[in-house]
Amino acid sequence: MTSNNASYLIIGAGVFGVSTAYHLIQKYPNASVTLVDRDAYDADSRVAASWDWNKVVRADYDDKVYCRLALEAQDIFKSDPLWQPYFHQTGVYWTCRSSYAQNVITNHKELGRDDDIIALPVAEARKLYGGIFDNADYTGVKEVLINRASGWAAAGDSLRAVTKRCLELGVKYVTADVAALEFDGRGSCTGVKTKSGQVLSATRVVVAAGAFTPTLLEWSAAASGNPGLRAGERILAAGITTGMAQLNEEQYKKYKDMPVGFQGYTPDEGKPFIGTLPPTKDGEMKWWGSKIFTNTREVVPGSHISSPPPTFDYNQWKVPGPLRQDIVESRNLWYGPASANWEMTKHRICWDAFTTTSDFIISPHSASKGLYVATCGSFHGYKFFPVLGKYVVQMLEGELTPELEEKWAWDRQRPDSSENVEYPNAEMKHLLQPASKL
Repeated sequence: MTSNNASYLIIGAGVFGVSTAYHLIQKYPNASVTLVDRDAYDADSRVAASWDWNKVVRADYDDKVYCRLALEAQDIFKSDPLWQPYFHQTGVYWTCRSSYAQNVITNHKELGRDDDIIALPVAEARKLYGGIFDNADYTGVKEVLINRASGWAAAGDSLRAVTKRCLELGVKYVTADVAALEFDGRGSCTGVKTKSGQVLSATRVVVAAGAFTPTLLEWSAAASGNPGLRAGERILAAGITTGMAQLNEEQYKKYKDMPVGFQGYTPDEGKPFIGTLPPTKDGEMKWWGSKIFTNTREVVPGSHISSPPPTFDYNQWKVPGPLRQDIVESRNLWYGPASANWEMTKHRICWDAFTTTSDFIISPHSASKGLYVATCGSFHGYKFFPVLGKYVVQMLEGELTPELEEKWAWDRQRPDSSENVEYPNAEMKHLLQPASKL
């Protein structure tokens, strides 16, 4: 079936889904393209991981494939009128406890980029930016990577703007809670059924549902009797806590020109990359915690997988005390005692889908014709927003390069997660239990 007479139903209107819709409608202006999401695209609050106050936009990757794709996306963030208003080129300050900095610099050179990117000794680096990171944790740090080409973007605002542009171009948007995938008598996916009973049909169905993906596939496997639909070990849903402090006028003046900060760790230290972002124009500064946690529960009788809480908004604003404390500890890794009196105003639990390697899955689903998967942002997908859909369309049309096809395949062999510092490192219920007394 050619793309000229195909219809597309995209489940999930985060960056994977919206970018796919945008690239499809650009390439095929007369195509039937429909986004379906539980939240309206302009809602005040959404569960999409990419709906956020701000997200990092960087190309500081030691994986050369993602470095190349991130540079491609970053160029669009800097030049395309649709994305450019939301990008802020503040640079990145990255404490490295491994050879990360040198690997990143090598990748940039081999990709022909001459971005302003250097590695500095700690003593020299901590004097930069008025010494705002002088109280950061430099334990085990070998050098600091400075990349002035990177920065951050107003994530929720850009997601809303690109979705609005999709609608102007002819994409349809349906606000509905999806209950299960629909199949014909031959096992081909034909659409979805919503919890209200509405059936949405298309010749090609793309699941871009982030953390909800494993749950939807479990529900669909149970409803259809096709166990091959399940994600199994391929995808793990997990959450992380983010927090924001409201800076006063004096504090804002001190930090307004700061870069994005990253604490880089190795598997031996048992922590993910912990970041802090510059304050918004309203003076709100964000960072995230060190705990990336699963939430194992029974989603269908006899099937226990990690899944966001079963409320409409994933309980994302109900952040328990231990997770708020995780935010405090991460703040201290950057700002030390000076930040103890900062006014914490917002906490959010952000949910996403992970693979053991943090690679995306952009692939046909092996258990059903007409069914495709585009997800697993692993908390680093947003920065690829401008180009994700380009590669999803290539996948739909069988035109991915062999390298990307293998890297993002549904059924690829994956190593365990032991070398991936970004893989979930705790179970939510264990984090919330009081410490046992010996």
